Amino acid sequence: MSDQLTVLIMGGGGHAAVVVEALLRQRPEVRIVGIIDERPEQARSRVWPAEVLGGDEQLARFSPQQVWLVNGIGSVGMAAPRRQMFEQGKRLGYRFLSVIHPTAVVAAQVQLGEGVQIMAGAILQPGCGVGDNSIINTRASIDHDCQIGAHSHIAPGVVLCGGVSVGHESHIGAGAVVVQGLRIGMRSIVGAGAAVLHHVADSHRVIGVPAREMQG
Repeated sequence: MSDQLTVLIMGGGGHAAVVVEALLRQRPEVRIVGIIDERPEQARSRVWPAEVLGGDEQLARFSPQQVWLVNGIGSVGMAAPRRQMFEQGKRLGYRFLSVIHPTAVVAAQVQLGEGVQIMAGAILQPGCGVGDNSIINTRASIDHDCQIGAHSHIAPGVVLCGGVSVGHESHIGAGAVVVQGLRIGMRSIVGAGAAVLHHVADSHRVIGVPAREMQG
């Protein structure tokens, strides 16, 4: 492989714009060959460093051996669309490039899965692990020995204290705090600004200070 990476951006919305900015700061040599979005006209309302090509059928134009994918689909309480894009790309033989903003602090002992995205100002301390296709968003703080499952989203400003476990496809809302040693179950949602003081079961939603199960 040459020194220049060639990538396609999957998605043309707000998260994709943030990811492209981080990617170009991390790897100025990257060549973005296109933006793929099922709503191309909406995607074209933004300024991109490459052409908006159209929907997912455009993947057939490229070789998975020569082009990397970057998942620009966001995740606001619904992990499924982002996960489905990752799984579709993998079925077609593509690899997903991880994106780490240069201002993020990632300890040497952190284990990162494929296609992970770590945004500006985020911190990951020693002993942490982040599963495939997960987002650690702007200024999130992940302390020692936390484990984040695949396809999860740790939203801007979240604080996870030491030893927290987050199950796959979970969403921790902006500004939430999870105290040390707790488990957030898979496919669970922690509301923005919540203070989590107890374990959260699989597929549950909690909100508030202290966090309590959301009714209805």
